[in-house]
Amino acid sequence: VQLQAFGGGLVQAGGSLRLSCAASGRTFSDYVMGWFRQAPGIEREFVAAISWRRSITYYADSVKGRFTISRDNVKRTVYLQMTSLKPEDTAVYYCAAASSLGRRDYEYPYWGQGTQVTVSS
Repeated sequence: VQLQAFGGGLVQAGGSLRLSCAASGRTFSDYVMGWFRQAPGIEREFVAAISWRRSITYYADSVKGRFTISRDNVKRTVYLQMTSLKPEDTAVYYCAAASSLGRRDYEYPYWGQGTQVTVSS
């Protein structure tokens, strides 16, 4: 599966952004989808994940209550709605696909290119 993330940008603290990740290739609905992020000098970290039936979602504690992951299997797209953004959310955000639900980046064999999110204070 090939993934392409987009929707990043510059936003003020307290603002919102929605990231999208479009998939092509093998059946999108077969995959668990996840979002990760990496800030300069920091290891890539888990943000959120969603099961293929959308019935199970995982969130990092740092984004719980502010970010929402969702997917549209018809449009082959996964979304990350981000609200109440903070400067510490600034990072390159990556979408990824896996065959089983997890929080670790090594569990995801398929990755899209990143999209930059910058939150100004």
